[in-house]
Amino acid sequence: MSIHPTAVISPSARIGAGVCVGPFACIDDDVVVGDGCVIGPHACLLRFTTIGRNCRVHAHAVLGDLPQDRSFRGDDSFVVVGDDCVIREGVTIHRGTLPGSTTRIGNGCLLMAQCHVAHNVSIGDQVIIVNNALLGGHVEVGSRAVISGNCMVHQHARIGRLAMLSGGSGAQMDVPPFCMTRSICTNKIMSLNVVGLRRAGFSVEDRRELHQAFRILYRSGLSVPRAVERLEREFTCPYVREMADFLKASKRGICSFIQSGRYADAGRDADETPRLMAA
Repeated sequence: MSIHPTAVISPSARIGAGVCVGPFACIDDDVVVGDGCVIGPHACLLRFTTIGRNCRVHAHAVLGDLPQDRSFRGDDSFVVVGDDCVIREGVTIHRGTLPGSTTRIGNGCLLMAQCHVAHNVSIGDQVIIVNNALLGGHVEVGSRAVISGNCMVHQHARIGRLAMLSGGSGAQMDVPPFCMTRSICTNKIMSLNVVGLRRAGFSVEDRRELHQAFRILYRSGLSVPRAVERLEREFTCPYVREMADFLKASKRGICSFIQSGRYADAGRDADETPRLMAA
């Protein structure tokens, strides 16, 4: 263990083996820091924050501050960060609002500089949140999603697994799994997240079925409930079923497809036949 002499650490904090704490860092009461973590200079881990093993918290990050929510009444609430996460400079992660509630970050996540994770957000594993992105309260982000730079996600919105928000886009509604939003635009889906699907090891056949499902959802003219019925009736692919389940659980509605010839076939998989995405 290596603790800089200017660091301030509460006697009630629990610090794991092999932890390094930099100059002027602050670790408050009831904080838990897992084995092998590195806490950078001026980083601040406030009360009721737990971070897992082998995490790196960079300079001036603040974890566990009070929620920016007028309904907060000072009750005990929590921040929990999984293992192997990197939290870059100036990131802010706030505690839950309701008594006993938690803001939760999964394993293997990368939160880049100056991004904000509000109260009661739930983030899955291996999520990337790029510089200056903002997640409002109660947002849910599925595993391996990417929230690009300067994106904004409205409170209570959901971002599906392996979805990607392109730079500067906003989401006030749910973004279905495997889909990608258009840059500098609000609530507009551009295509499937083809690159993400390939990197995740999805087979050609699975990607074809997801493209077919995407067409039914966004280009058939069906209402969302009717599109879901068709997806459940016509597909056995588990990823299409995952999409259907996400759609059925939506309370805010889902982002719409951008009706533009330039983007109509955006993201089409090179392994897929042109016929599949034809209008």
